[in-house]
Amino acid sequence: MRTGSEPTTARSALRARFWLSVWGLVWATFGTVAFSLLGRPGWAAACGALWLIIIVDMTVIVRHMHQGPHWQPGRDVPPYPPPERRRPP
Repeated sequence: MRTGSEPTTARSALRARFWLSVWGLVWATFGTVAFSLLGRPGWAAACGALWLIIIVDMTVIVRHMHQGPHWQPGRDVPPYPPPERRRPP
């Protein structure tokens, strides 16, 4: 059911974000090592910077997952109720 309040009551798919970050981390690590061995320091630095960004993102994701059902609701947590609309006086 759409209520029109989705931006304020939206839930993030944290598990999907986590596994996509793991996938990116693997490729960024591979790229950093491969470009370092091939003597391409610019590309290695770019992959290393991407690796750092992914680590920060994963830290935020794991922190939100550990905060409980507010951030990572399970199947037993119902959707948030729509916000109350104020009526003009």
